Amino acid sequence: MQVKSFALPGLLEFTPRLFGDPRGVFYETFSARLMQELGLPADIEWVQDNQSKSQPGVLRGLHFQRPPYAQAKLVRVAQGRARDVVVDIRRDSPTYGQHAVVELTEAAGNILFVPAGFAHGFTALEENTLFLYKCSDYYAPASEGGLLWNDPALGIKWEVENPVISPKDAILPTLAELDSPF
Repeated sequence: MQVKSFALPGLLEFTPRLFGDPRGVFYETFSARLMQELGLPADIEWVQDNQSKSQPGVLRGLHFQRPPYAQAKLVRVAQGRARDVVVDIRRDSPTYGQHAVVELTEAAGNILFVPAGFAHGFTALEENTLFLYKCSDYYAPASEGGLLWNDPALGIKWEVENPVISPKDAILPTLAELDSPF
């Protein structure tokens, strides 16, 4: 498995070794032992898996959960392709307010580790994009938080014209308005 780190401390991309033959492809999507060997924090307990299916142009995010229900996430695309975006919202971080973009694809099988303290979102780039999330804490509605996806201060290039977003995502605060709990 290959590991890529980013300018945003703690963010890691894992690309597994794919085993293909005429029947198709096989690869490991998760191994706690291997993830720890590759740099994932050893104290993370994965407690919930989520899945979404989206059409091209659907934008979900930018979301996070406040402590004590903050979530680290392992995210990947099982079908299709997505443009994944994370924003560092850790107040004392030297990269506060900066973002990283990773294209997650079914073909590559790549997996992104998103630590707690990051806002996360993605846009689907293909029909029926199946997005999978492994979370370190349970969903807690009262703990939900987020950032406005098109905040000019973030400068995120989503590469999608007129994205389809939820009403809730349309009214999230900008980075300047955010009182980060991290």
